[in-house]
Amino acid sequence: MNEPSIVRLGTVGSTQEVARELPIGAIVVAEHQTAGRGRLDRRWEAPFGTALLASFVVALHPLLSLAAGVAAAEACGPRARLKWPNDVVIDGRKAGGILVEMTGAKAVVGVGINLTWAPPGAAQLDRGRDDLLETLRQRLDTWSSAAPAAVIQRWRELSDTLGRRVRVELAGRVFEGVAEDIAEDGSLVVDGVPVSAGDVIHLRD
Repeated sequence: MNEPSIVRLGTVGSTQEVARELPIGAIVVAEHQTAGRGRLDRRWEAPFGTALLASFVVALHPLLSLAAGVAAAEACGPRARLKWPNDVVIDGRKAGGILVEMTGAKAVVGVGINLTWAPPGAAQLDRGRDDLLETLRQRLDTWSSAAPAAVIQRWRELSDTLGRRVRVELAGRVFEGVAEDIAEDGSLVVDGVPVSAGDVIHLRD
């Protein structure tokens, strides 16, 4: 197996922007992002050198968003769980997020994980960045090529969402219900309704 091509940067607008131009197998890591983004176009901000900020160029996979979440949760250790679709949470608090972008015949998986700093209400991992990066690379290699059924099963095992009462916020519609399962296409089933986009908020039990 060839060694991965890792581009290490100081401050960059977004590792995603750099990674889009690179071949499958490449990884872009930065100390700081000035225009980092998460799901739903939310900004991702962290002080210089306090987070793992990386983008991985991978082959396409039908459930890549879930697979990337599984990889990140496993890399973060046994306390890490998943909030649908791929937020990494520790003790119910967000520690990391993932943004998956498809670009032609490849995809770019952007990962941000709080290491030595976290915003109010969030969690941090307190772990070395290079160690986490290597573990994450290995887990992403595994899960981005795994069978979809295996990805869904592992996601269920790591889920912090299933069985909870949640609020689903879609464009023009908001409803509450119990997160029952993950469908074959990766949708979250809430009171029998498949949810494939929008925001899912955990409600207090």
